[in-house]
Amino acid sequence: MNFDLKEFISSSMILFAIIDVVGNIPLIVLLREKYKVIESEKASLVSLIIMIVFLFLGEIILNLLGVDINSFAVAGSIIILFLATEMILGVKLYKDSNPKTASIVPIAFPLIAGPGTLTTLISIKSEYDDINIILAIVINMILVYFVLKSSEKIQKFLGSQGINILRKVFGIILLAIGIKLFTTNIKLIFA
Repeated sequence: MNFDLKEFISSSMILFAIIDVVGNIPLIVLLREKYKVIESEKASLVSLIIMIVFLFLGEIILNLLGVDINSFAVAGSIIILFLATEMILGVKLYKDSNPKTASIVPIAFPLIAGPGTLTTLISIKSEYDDINIILAIVINMILVYFVLKSSEKIQKFLGSQGINILRKVFGIILLAIGIKLFTTNIKLIFA
């Protein structure tokens, strides 16, 4: 294991772009309104664990289950499409029998440690040393924690109209990401 600053910065930026915690602020605010409680520490820690476990065991776990990376990404993209639909149309598709918190589902998975993030981890593992990827995951989870922790302040700053506008705009962006993830991987499945 060799630390390389260039690999660390590169993998950090790739993960930052794919996690897109800043772009997910409207969804986080929506989930905070819906569930009243988001346990920032729990969501960040669970995401961190999912990503590190998946970094080392992802392909093995999926192979044991008979699931390829592309099918996993398609399944995750469908969840993203539902979340985007909720944001854009203001309808409630996700119903939980225990709606006390949204910390693990859908925040930790699939929002933060979703199929895009997990497939990206497997992809960059072939290019970068594990220590650089692990440090990139940790840095990104610290950022995620601060965004989750301050989402209430962000909501107050933007106000309900600002949040509604952001929710619609980022809902469309999230929908586009979900469609891209779906179409890219569905093509690879049938190729």
